[in-house]
Amino acid sequence: MSRSMRIRPRDRDAILQSLAAGVVPRRGLQHIQVGRANEVSALLRDLERVIDGGSSIRFVIGEYGSGKSFFLHLIRTAALEKQMVTMHGDLTPDRRIFATGGQARSLYAELARNLSTRTSPDGGGLPSVVERFIGQSQSRAQRAGVDTEDILRKHLDSLSELVGGYDFANVVAQYWRGHDQGIPDLKASAVRWLRAEYTTRTDARRDLGVRTIIDDGNIYDQLKLLARFVFLAGYKGLIVCLDELVNLYKLANTRARNTNYEQILRILNDCLQGAVAHLGFLMAGTPEFLTDTRRGLYSYEALQSRLDENMFASASVRDFSGPVVRLANLTAEELFVLLTKLRDIHGGGDLARITLPNEALHGFMDHCSKRVGEAYFRTPRTTIRAFVQLLTILEQNPATSWGDLIGEVSIEPDTDPAIVGPSQSTSTNPIDDELASFRL
Repeated sequence: MSRSMRIRPRDRDAILQSLAAGVVPRRGLQHIQVGRANEVSALLRDLERVIDGGSSIRFVIGEYGSGKSFFLHLIRTAALEKQMVTMHGDLTPDRRIFATGGQARSLYAELARNLSTRTSPDGGGLPSVVERFIGQSQSRAQRAGVDTEDILRKHLDSLSELVGGYDFANVVAQYWRGHDQGIPDLKASAVRWLRAEYTTRTDARRDLGVRTIIDDGNIYDQLKLLARFVFLAGYKGLIVCLDELVNLYKLANTRARNTNYEQILRILNDCLQGAVAHLGFLMAGTPEFLTDTRRGLYSYEALQSRLDENMFASASVRDFSGPVVRLANLTAEELFVLLTKLRDIHGGGDLARITLPNEALHGFMDHCSKRVGEAYFRTPRTTIRAFVQLLTILEQNPATSWGDLIGEVSIEPDTDPAIVGPSQSTSTNPIDDELASFRL
């Protein structure tokens, strides 16, 4: 961020409060992008592929605190700016990709609640997607001089070729009837069904006249349907972001773990073979989740053969075309740039409010290097938290010397899997133009 560029107080507070708590800011991501230009460029190409009617899948791999969650949020923001729809959710012991006890339906419900569009970037965008589809159908019907439901049904017919498409189309049609006839309960029931909030088929049949619901066995089929539907509604595609996949690695039950890996294999095969349209997946996990041959994805032979990295790649020659994207460590220069941006954000872009000189940043980095070593480049989340807390103390105690405080800061490598990671992420010259247009 240029020192002459003022940052809105709302963005400033969102960034600093989130980073101080160890979570990813929901606003102002463009102000704290550093490094990882190649990784971001590769994911931006994936978005273009989805927009063109294709599909994509990427596994974003990094240590705890390395910036996986930040990376996913950044790509989501890019997708929203490209007129796409995004869904995001964290896997937990109660939310899985495949299950028989309601955990998969719970994951889909979380994704549906977090469905976002450019006009609803913080989630809750599912009703607006349906309204947009209905509005476009009404416009077409008026131009053609026919009934709106005829146009609506004509466009929904293309969903019938997909599994569950018939009932999906009927639910959207019921939403239209509730809209047209002024029956809010019918509209609410349709949204409940689309959000996977029905737990019994009996209730769904009573309220909507459909015989199926979104349950553990069909969430992937419903995501494919939703991708087709958002395209019919005028959006460019659907991006599904799944974080904390390490929770699958932690499953003690081998069968439960393998059934989830089988579902991931199904998604991977479909995306790599082009069997789905306008749909992309981003899945974030730790290196152990990927490479552990006893419990990780590599324990499933079919997945290992598809996710093995290019044998000709190395630390200096990397391949960004495969499904696995390993987040590179931040360099010392990139971390310095990030700290500079955070200092400037803390001052609101006002030179008069800058509390730390550049030598203080170097002193802070030297302190981190001595206390933590190389890990503070690899997993800088805790380092960022400590730096933001340092800025806060200096703001509240202007007479305090930064040199005295830095020697007292305790920083340990981040290994806590319960914390959702924030921190650094992405951008340099190759993608500055792409990211500069973000409006959060």
